[in-house]
Amino acid sequence: MAQFYSAKRRVTTRDSLIVTVSDLDPFGQGIARHQGKAIFIPLALPGEEVEITLTDEKKQFARGKLKRIRIASSERQTPRCPYFTTCGGCQQQHASTTLQQQSKASALSHLLRRETGITPPQPTILAGESWQYRRRARLGLQFDNRKRRLVMGFRKASSNDLVAIDHCPVLRPELDALLVPLHHCLNGLRAASRLGHVELVLADNGPLLVLRHLDPLTQDDRTKLERFSHEHQVAVWLAADSESLVALRGDLPWYQLDGLKLTFSPRDFIQVNGTLNRQMVDLAMGWLDVQPQDRVLDLFCGMGNFSLPLAKRAQSVTGVEGVTALVEKAAYNAAENNLSNAGFFVHNLAQPVVNQTWAAQGFNKVLLDPARAGAAGVMAHVAQLRPSHVVYVSCNPTTLARDSQALLSSGYHLENVAMLDMFPHTAHLESMVLFRQK
Repeated sequence: MAQFYSAKRRVTTRDSLIVTVSDLDPFGQGIARHQGKAIFIPLALPGEEVEITLTDEKKQFARGKLKRIRIASSERQTPRCPYFTTCGGCQQQHASTTLQQQSKASALSHLLRRETGITPPQPTILAGESWQYRRRARLGLQFDNRKRRLVMGFRKASSNDLVAIDHCPVLRPELDALLVPLHHCLNGLRAASRLGHVELVLADNGPLLVLRHLDPLTQDDRTKLERFSHEHQVAVWLAADSESLVALRGDLPWYQLDGLKLTFSPRDFIQVNGTLNRQMVDLAMGWLDVQPQDRVLDLFCGMGNFSLPLAKRAQSVTGVEGVTALVEKAAYNAAENNLSNAGFFVHNLAQPVVNQTWAAQGFNKVLLDPARAGAAGVMAHVAQLRPSHVVYVSCNPTTLARDSQALLSSGYHLENVAMLDMFPHTAHLESMVLFRQK
């Protein structure tokens, strides 16, 4: 029998424990119960009978390590990636896509219900392809002095160490095909020991890479990179530091959305999953029911991912974002798409907005797409505007639930909920909700 120790002491038991898994949390961990405590078990699935060893114990829960599966779930899948469980990128390749989506939707509902005290609508699940979906990836670079070679790959879970990879089944094929020749090219540079990381991006006008180098590159290295660029039809951008970005070869990238062309800098944030981004924008337009007379406020607008589609339908759109470069890109994209009814402003939305000139305009619909920290700084102002519709796009269900309180307590009704399967096989839970006045 397993021994449980005081929460003040670290568990050192090596005894085995046989449990039946009942649930799957959003992070891909199976949940079992023993002696009134929840045990979280990575790689275990609901319905499975498993043998585990306890690795940690707290007052309310414990953690276990999977030793053996005695009875397997019908939802268990063979991971496609040979680096699964070593690479920290994916956590759920062992579970069917259906189980992943259902567990995330269930976790979203549970969290909203627990934090708000209301019963939310059953989430709609928005999903696309579960493989070959990532159009952006950042790979670490480390030089192995002992072997005198460059290691390129993703980081291990909870570690700075790299897992050297030559294939990634969740990358778009155009980017996956670059991994081996890119590693060969970078390993052949004189600056191989002084490289930071490399970012791969697939734009609609082709793939590109951003190479972070710690020292100036020699002309010979630049020539090798130019040759690689020509041979593989990939744009190459050089970053000597976190601020600078110089095109070695290639044009600014862009992607199409809702019949619009959105240009962006290689370092600008864009949604990793292009298919889900299109579905998400379409759903937001439908939920907001945008009419020609509407005046829409788009908070945390970025480079106009929502603002520009909104401007096609509304009388006017005001976008607000804290990053100056993104606001400039949003204004540029509006002008390039002949959308004169969209205006953009720079403001840190964690700070008070009451004295901002844009804040006093009469908006009747609002969209928010904040970062993980949420939108606590503007929720009271949004409620005061009394818009008929509010769409909140979230990459963190905890801050979504917290921010929802401001609207629910101001007489709004949570009308629709969607779980966005933006990152299949990972622990990320993206969502979108619609609030309407009662």
